[in-house]
Amino acid sequence: MSEINGLESRITAALDRIRSGLDGMSAAAPASAGDDSAALHAQLEEEKTANAQLIERVRVLKERQDGKIAELEGRVSAQAEQMAQLDGELQRLRASNADMREMNAQLRSTAADGAADPELINRALIAEVEALQAQRSADAAEVDAILADLKPIIEEAQHAAG
Repeated sequence: MSEINGLESRITAALDRIRSGLDGMSAAAPASAGDDSAALHAQLEEEKTANAQLIERVRVLKERQDGKIAELEGRVSAQAEQMAQLDGELQRLRASNADMREMNAQLRSTAADGAADPELINRALIAEVEALQAQRSADAAEVDAILADLKPIIEEAQHAAG
């Protein structure tokens, strides 16, 4: 029984120490809570500032990306237009060459028979001239397409060098 009394007194003393420790902590808590609150508020403000900076960076990157996309779409549209023009010139060239082959075949047939038809010779020469003009137009369209592709590359190289 004396052991129980000894243990009881030890437990009571321990509880008193815990109580006094808690009282000391609660007295110090308001001062430390204010410090913690100020520190947390400062961290929150820092995070808000960092977040605002990140939002601004994302906005700038999005604007830059949108500008690049619009530029690329413009270039693709211009190239598609040039390719359509080049295709039209090539179709005209093919048709002129077909006419020229037909006229030349007729001219050969007439020459083989020993008769030279001046009208047939004139039509063959006209077909040849048209074929040469179509070839020149196709070449010009091809050069324009190549120059249009090279222009942005040259401008970027000049920008990088400057």
